[in-house]
Amino acid sequence: MLPLWEMFLYLLLSLGFHFYSFYEVYKVSREYEEELEREFELEKDTLFWGLKKDPTDFEWSFWMEWGKERIIWLLLGHLMVSQMSRLFMEKYKPWCLMAYGMVACWFLLGINGLAVILLHIAISFSVAQFQRAVLTWLCSLLLLSTLRIPAVEEAKRGWYDTENEYYLLLFTLTVRCLYYTSFSLEYCWHGSTQKRYHSFFWMLAYLFYYPVFHNGPILTFNEFTKQMKRQESCSLKINLCILLLGIVRIFFWWWLAELMIHLMYIHAIYSSSSHLEVVSYWSLGGLALAQVLFFYVKYLVLFGIPALIIQMDGLKPPALPRCVSTMHSFTGMWRSFDVGLHHFLIRYIYIPMGGSHGSVFGMLFSTAITFSFVSYWHGGHNYLWFWAALNWLGVIAENGVKRLLSVSLVQDLIDHFFSPRICRRLHAALAAVSTSMLILSNLVFLGGNQVGKIYWNRIFLEAQIQHEHLQFRLP
Repeated sequence: MLPLWEMFLYLLLSLGFHFYSFYEVYKVSREYEEELEREFELEKDTLFWGLKKDPTDFEWSFWMEWGKERIIWLLLGHLMVSQMSRLFMEKYKPWCLMAYGMVACWFLLGINGLAVILLHIAISFSVAQFQRAVLTWLCSLLLLSTLRIPAVEEAKRGWYDTENEYYLLLFTLTVRCLYYTSFSLEYCWHGSTQKRYHSFFWMLAYLFYYPVFHNGPILTFNEFTKQMKRQESCSLKINLCILLLGIVRIFFWWWLAELMIHLMYIHAIYSSSSHLEVVSYWSLGGLALAQVLFFYVKYLVLFGIPALIIQMDGLKPPALPRCVSTMHSFTGMWRSFDVGLHHFLIRYIYIPMGGSHGSVFGMLFSTAITFSFVSYWHGGHNYLWFWAALNWLGVIAENGVKRLLSVSLVQDLIDHFFSPRICRRLHAALAAVSTSMLILSNLVFLGGNQVGKIYWNRIFLEAQIQHEHLQFRLP
């Protein structure tokens, strides 16, 4: 353990860097406010002292609009049905929630949306009857690929009056793909021995569980059925306390996210390469921190609301994302941010493909397949393949260093020449390299290849050129 004063010093430095870089982003936002307003139409409201709001984060604007208009009320309806079922029809609770989910789906997505979701479910269930995991995966990938066929996209757009309604169907089908894949794979592995919980009705109960219907988080089928069989029952007083505390926390996270996009026009600046290329290095670093921290706070809200409803249903939701400022490795990021997706990838792709218990080549291959699927599931765009490749290289490098340090000879040398405190400091130095690459990969994911290229050029190439120029001028 490091001395207390040293830990306190690092904490102060970290907080100082965060807040000063955010202040620089605030100044840049005010400096370019008029230009950004003309280009991106900043929104005016009275929420934070009349400050204008950056509306260019599509995901936040999309889910806040749907949430305020309909989804939050449908979630409250689910909560009422769940509590009434628990009190009067505990035995039939899964079927009551299934029926409610189907009605809510019809209400939001229309009869065509409900029909296409049922079609995907029926196809996946039919293929699962062969009890071949390879066929299940081929079916799921084929169904996922139909979401990107231009003719099919245009046909679905014709069902709705607005583009947002089509996108809601698209996002719902994308998330449902993981759910029917989970059910079908569990059916392939255990369907013959656990027929009661691998019926088509249990598949519908799982697929139409409404809190996770549109955007997750991901609950695997084995976890869902296991928890449905032994739901945790709490007293009314405890449930009310959990609900009120959860509402207060979610409201605080929402308020913090809104404050960030009122004070700092992060996404608008990222959408303008000309501004991103001329801001100071402090502003550039602050924009990177603000971008990834906003993404974190955003998902505290987007996952926090369904997680609270799941908890009120007597189930245990996946853990909420961990603060990205405390993460220092690619492996830790994947384990701790979207926990439900991580469990899905490990259970259904990484371990069946060999995982870390096989040869080095097997580990490389299974990791590559896992990241390839993640990239394709997110949309399969060019920048997503680049982001997946960066993550794959990062995880492989970290595992390689870990394996090297676990060799007994290397471990003996480290123990002989370095004290535990020195080892901890060296570990922090190595983690800093991993953290910088992790932030770069996340910027590619959130902003695209152009943003990643600007950061690479300015921080690694431009800074190196300036350093060499300064050395040349020194006597």
